[in-house]
Amino acid sequence: MSYIGHDDAWAEWRRALSGERMHHGWILSGRKGVGKSAFALAAARELVAEEGISQPEGDHPDVLYISHPPKNDTEAKKRADGKPFELARNIKIEQIRQLQQRLTTRPTLGSRRAVIIDPSDDMEAPTANALLKSLEEPPEGTFFLLIAHRIGRLLPTIRSRCRVLSFPRVSDADMEAVLAREAPQASGEMRDAAIAAASGSPGAAIDFVELDLGKIHTLMQKIAVNGDPDFAMRGQLAAAMGARPKREKQLAAVELARAVVAERMDHVSHADIPAMVDTHQELVRLAAQAPTANFDAGLLIMEIGTLLSKLAASRSAA
Repeated sequence: MSYIGHDDAWAEWRRALSGERMHHGWILSGRKGVGKSAFALAAARELVAEEGISQPEGDHPDVLYISHPPKNDTEAKKRADGKPFELARNIKIEQIRQLQQRLTTRPTLGSRRAVIIDPSDDMEAPTANALLKSLEEPPEGTFFLLIAHRIGRLLPTIRSRCRVLSFPRVSDADMEAVLAREAPQASGEMRDAAIAAASGSPGAAIDFVELDLGKIHTLMQKIAVNGDPDFAMRGQLAAAMGARPKREKQLAAVELARAVVAERMDHVSHADIPAMVDTHQELVRLAAQAPTANFDAGLLIMEIGTLLSKLAASRSAA
């Protein structure tokens, strides 16, 4: 399947693949939802394929994919039984240790092996340092593809050992086409809101529709413009989020708030910009903490509402 905006990344990857010496470490950097995981899997299969060696259609023994494991033993049993299960908040150091044991053996089919870590920016420091040892002295024939939604969260020592493939934001026109194909149930107004909120990420736009973020987006916009002196709209935000929202909806709400701040940048004076920068930085902090911190959903959305209300307060003070 071809993804919008991947042409340059494919061209750079294939130039390297056809060269005399392929770099052993790659970071696939870009917004969540632009297709980096799909690219990594397809690129890894190209990497390990060798002439004269039959390649399997399904899972490939020389493409090792590491992502969030089940949250606990109970969730692992659900996965084994084919039931929906909850994921852990980050990639565990035990997964990297198991990978390193696997890397002491030779690739199964050919001379190359690809390791995909998705997303690599969801590793805590001990896990990242464990991976760094393999990046510093990679086994012969082993190549790493590290997917990063926020490359700044990766250790500088990891970034310095990898080449970066950048995945750009998708244009509004292309986003419209994606939503028309993937979310035909969305109204024109809902599609417009999803495109504005997603900031160039087709996956985020689809999540906007599927997670029913339209009301939350509207309330966030109103708070950012008018404030919320009596806390009424923040209460509505909490109600729209729900008592027990999925973790995906909580993370999407933080990203949505960042998009609302970005939207306001085109409609404010220079005097308002410092407050907007401060608010955006706080939302970036929340976005970095949310995947691993055990936030109460109600308190998280109230905190987001408070940060957005400060934008209106700063304009009133000015």
